[in-house]
Amino acid sequence: MSRRTLAIIIAVPLTALLLIAALVLPVPYVLYQPGTTVDVLSTAGGTERIQVTGHKAYYDDGELRMVTIYVTNPGDEISLGTALWGWVSRDDAVRPYASVYKDDETDEENDEESALQMATSQDVAIAVALQALGYDVPSVPVVSPIEKGLPADGKLQPGDHLVSIGGKKIATWKDVVEAISTSEPGKPLTFVVDRSGTRTTVEVTPQTIGGRTRVGIGEAYDYKFPFDVRINIDENIGGPSAGLMFSLSIYDTLTPGSLTGGHIIAGTGEIRPDGSVGPIGGIQQKIAAARDAKAELFLVPAANCDEAVDAPKDDVRLARVETMEQAKQVVETFAADPDADLPTCEDKG
Repeated sequence: MSRRTLAIIIAVPLTALLLIAALVLPVPYVLYQPGTTVDVLSTAGGTERIQVTGHKAYYDDGELRMVTIYVTNPGDEISLGTALWGWVSRDDAVRPYASVYKDDETDEENDEESALQMATSQDVAIAVALQALGYDVPSVPVVSPIEKGLPADGKLQPGDHLVSIGGKKIATWKDVVEAISTSEPGKPLTFVVDRSGTRTTVEVTPQTIGGRTRVGIGEAYDYKFPFDVRINIDENIGGPSAGLMFSLSIYDTLTPGSLTGGHIIAGTGEIRPDGSVGPIGGIQQKIAAARDAKAELFLVPAANCDEAVDAPKDDVRLARVETMEQAKQVVETFAADPDADLPTCEDKG
């Protein structure tokens, strides 16, 4: 056997082993894949997902589907081979790990934050839907969420009712912003909160972060609803992105007739207390999930339009929405005529 032949015999399997090893090496990326969709107007275990007590409910046909995505958990690694597949896949995507998670973020912390975001989104969705129906929904500002590592972390607690900040009485979130933004960074600021019925005083020292004076709390409210509305969704689903579809589903359930006209409509978007629709992550994978669920129309938050136009949607129509009221009008227009003109991402300018 010649040296050349021997070298080839040794080199071929060695090269194959090196290639295989390279493909299984972990890389700092996160994989996004289309997840499940859930018809919020459907039943779960024989019980309606939208449960109403104290008001007549109307359970009609049609579907309003919230969509989910599968995302690599914090701390998990994906291989180079998986990352390459995500890059070339029609439906999947990869993102740099640092753009999705903090370096020290744990799976438990992520689950807790997602569960809190889901609970908050449901409350806001109920409030926005009831307000769209003309109900007065009193609210008080509360603490939630709290950013890890910022001044409020370990001092305030999610659900604390904000009574006063720096001696200034708190009635709206605007009061919260003004009290914090006009405080002196590095100097303790007195927060008076109602914590589970007990008035508590807490000292928090604001910091200048990104040119703003902050303590690390996000906008949230505790609402007083005129009657009871509950949303029955799998507790393993978290995050704020189903808010718009929750709000539309509640509105549909509390009004006679089918909002969807019997059609399958999906969508996404964080619902804000003023009824505006905020952007979400993984829009292309969510559109792909809706496509697989046979959705005819997908409601896209306006801020996600640039990404959405390149999604693998096939025959799904995409409609750009900025508020819950606009989304409701889009659904009503589509229900009356699926070929009607709708606001699109292409004409967003």
